[in-house]
Amino acid sequence: MRIAWSDDDARFRDEVRAFLDAELTDDLRRVGKSLTSVYADFAPSMAWQTILHRKGWVAPAWPVRFGGCDWSVTRRYIWATETALAGAPPVSPMGVGMCGPVLIGHGTPEQQARFLPPMLSGEEFWCQGYSEPGSGSDLASLRMSAVADGDDFVCNGHKIWTTHANYAHWIFCLVRTSDEAIRQRGITFLLIDMRTPGVEVRPIVSLSGEHIQNEVFFTDVRVPRANAVGKVGEGWTVAKYLMEFERGGGVSAPGLKVRLDKIRATAAAERAGGALDEADHRRFAARLADAAIQVEALEAVELRTMSRLSGGDAPGPESSMMKTVSTELSQHLTELAVEAAALYAAPWQPHAAHPGGPVPGAPPRPNTEPAGPASSWTVTSKYFNDRAGSIYAGTNEIQRNIMAKAVLGL
Repeated sequence: MRIAWSDDDARFRDEVRAFLDAELTDDLRRVGKSLTSVYADFAPSMAWQTILHRKGWVAPAWPVRFGGCDWSVTRRYIWATETALAGAPPVSPMGVGMCGPVLIGHGTPEQQARFLPPMLSGEEFWCQGYSEPGSGSDLASLRMSAVADGDDFVCNGHKIWTTHANYAHWIFCLVRTSDEAIRQRGITFLLIDMRTPGVEVRPIVSLSGEHIQNEVFFTDVRVPRANAVGKVGEGWTVAKYLMEFERGGGVSAPGLKVRLDKIRATAAAERAGGALDEADHRRFAARLADAAIQVEALEAVELRTMSRLSGGDAPGPESSMMKTVSTELSQHLTELAVEAAALYAAPWQPHAAHPGGPVPGAPPRPNTEPAGPASSWTVTSKYFNDRAGSIYAGTNEIQRNIMAKAVLGL
């Protein structure tokens, strides 16, 4: 059987390639190809979103009536593949990829009209307020309170690991509006203006050196009750809907394939230079082939899930499987990349990477090129950053519990 794009799909692919050739600047390509985080640095990410908004291509999956493209599964996959190949930086997912679908699915017409247009344009940047110091994977134990007072809620509490909160205009939060015997009840999904008095952001610098994460403190923060999405006290349902999109609303396979090709090229160069003998090369090639098979299997599941999304469904429990497999595969590829780079993986060269935020205390950018071949410059930073992949968006242990219950019925 021969599988190929239809003529319409091929024309769309050519349109995407022409757009990327015309609009994706060399600087943006360098950012995209040297990412060591799942997030791009704020400035280039917003620059790319501005270009996409001008074209009308910020939100491939949103309905047209909300400013999206409403592309078919095939077109969204083509877009993901071509942007990965071209090295385009990602758009921050917190607004368009997470809060946006929630507002489309659960928001009021007034909330949709107020928040979706500036979310698309990038005029208002979003962050996510879920985790707390004592509530990460056990999210239902969250304690940030929101007490009704007239037309407002008065919020007090502490969120942590909040990506790019230092740039955000708005945060979508899970807050506790009542204490119930079942902890998942009494939680409300609330939209909070980060410029409100009583909101304080403090940086968290990671072990790998970059400032991407933050703590956010709320002290007597007044939030209009109209900013609750869904029914008060039923935010857990809204949150589960959002987490399905966070874990399984996109595709990872195209980007993983691009990374596999880079590792193959690095290994081939090492062999040509005499760093690998024939036996070592064959063993490494076999491991790469095994990783490629796993990426192909992930791709099949992603395409099936995208087909469900195109019919108006949420990703479902498959999102837990995709999140687990994609993050663990990504971590495996970082290990292979470090091995392929060999000694060139040793230097710490944050100036050669784009880690998603500033790196306080990093050495100044030198006047010379970084050490080693370009394929090695970011491998170690990516290795360390990717260790978080099995924790963010719900730990992989929790995802396995979800799969056991929702898929296997255990």
